[in-house]
Amino acid sequence: ETYYKDVVEKHDEGLCKFAYWNGFVVGAACARVEDIPPEQQDKTSGDDTTISSPQKRIYIMTLGVLAAYRGRQIGTQLIQSIFDHYEANKENAEFKDVVEISLHVQISNDDAIKFYTTRFGFAQGEKVENYYRRIDPPHCYKLYKKLR
Repeated sequence: ETYYKDVVEKHDEGLCKFAYWNGFVVGAACARVEDIPPEQQDKTSGDDTTISSPQKRIYIMTLGVLAAYRGRQIGTQLIQSIFDHYEANKENAEFKDVVEISLHVQISNDDAIKFYTTRFGFAQGEKVENYYRRIDPPHCYKLYKKLR
């Protein structure tokens, strides 16, 4: 509950969105721009020149749609809105160094893995052991998509 209150107070309409159905919230997605640690950064751009500025990524923190409303393209529209916001603002200061979009997905969540890889072209990356504390299995995959 506190998490969603923080999302509403932050009010970043481009990266955090709620989906409404007949006036009720039925879904939400929230992402943030974060630095990519130096050891994880690509060392070259597409033309093999050295990258001098710190790279950033859009990290999808959460996507959720109430079960009764799944299959109505709500999740697709929420994630697409994050891509659209990036495309419309990619030359602005906040996004000019963004090179990828990523998220973590529990290894047993086949539906989510298929959703991101099939609909949005994400690649399945490394397995992260013991990422989650309160769910079983606690492991996840990093999913990512290069944007530049």
